[in-house]
Amino acid sequence: MPIPNVLRGFLLEHRLRSGRVGGLVFGRDGERPLDYWRALTLAKRSWKTAELRPIGLHEARHTFASLMIAAGVNAKTLLSFMGHASITMTLDRYGHLMPGSEDEAAALLDSYLERATGAGSGASRP
Repeated sequence: MPIPNVLRGFLLEHRLRSGRVGGLVFGRDGERPLDYWRALTLAKRSWKTAELRPIGLHEARHTFASLMIAAGVNAKTLLSFMGHASITMTLDRYGHLMPGSEDEAAALLDSYLERATGAGSGASRP
């Protein structure tokens, strides 16, 4: 799973505070993962303190996918990150978020052809 630099710093800071050199960043220790119910209890307490609306792991998963699409990650790569069985599953779930209007598609093709042929846009040729 890719870890963006903005998150990497927080994870490294947490690891240093926990005294862990290797293994899991979050967990009972470096080898045993967090207990789901304990993690949920801690999260709910933190959300309440911060006056935030709670979200579930599935909503966090959708947020991750949406951000990856907005950043320009292609559907095939997203499929592998999400663990989907097929590209159809990925496109059915997230296709509406992907760029690709007719105008945008035409502009992308024009830009590609200009780079590939060295020809500038101008009057159409017969």
